[in-house]
Amino acid sequence: MTNVRLSKRLNCIAKMVEFNSVIADIGCDHALLDIYLIQKNIIKKAIACDINEGALNQAKKNVFINNINNIDLRLSDGLKLLKKSDNIDTIIISGLGNQKIIKILDDKELINLDIKCIIIQSNTHVYKVREYLVKKGFYIHDEKLIKENKIIYTIIKFMKGHKKYSAKQIYYGPIILKNKNELFNELLNDMILKNKNIINSLPNKMLLKKIALKINNLKIKKEMI
Repeated sequence: MTNVRLSKRLNCIAKMVEFNSVIADIGCDHALLDIYLIQKNIIKKAIACDINEGALNQAKKNVFINNINNIDLRLSDGLKLLKKSDNIDTIIISGLGNQKIIKILDDKELINLDIKCIIIQSNTHVYKVREYLVKKGFYIHDEKLIKENKIIYTIIKFMKGHKKYSAKQIYYGPIILKNKNELFNELLNDMILKNKNIINSLPNKMLLKKIALKINNLKIKKEMI
């Protein structure tokens, strides 16, 4: 048995998990997060799901090597193999794009589960995940920006309940806006640069689109500290 060490991104996710939870880790990869949470006695049980058989086989090896009993590994597309009798209260999805995450969460199976907490790290359009889950009756309990291997990740913890947010809070994140830091500035600079690259690649006939992107960059700059 070895003590699992997590990346900065996974460590941030681990810190957001509630004590004594029963989690479903969707897209678990090699199940390192789940093993860590069990080793640290943070959770009761993990159901680790992945659609990739190769990843799940490696997860099985890792679970065996670490002599972990309360991780249930399932070859599953999203929430398909989760049941109410699993008593899951927390769902974790990380490392996927916003469209895939929303598709997973929009699965009818979610209706049959008593989920209190959802922890998300989306690789694309984070605001769309915020918008979706707020409409589904979750509020933003915590948010963190983490930089790893030159990439800035946004990790969000949603809890069951209702709160109202402005369009700006949904776009940037209410807690991230409240706790602006240098990493936030760096993220905004990246957004501005992407917009500039798009502007430069657009043909002149798309003048209105170019103007809209330039206006958006001005709005982004106003949010910087």
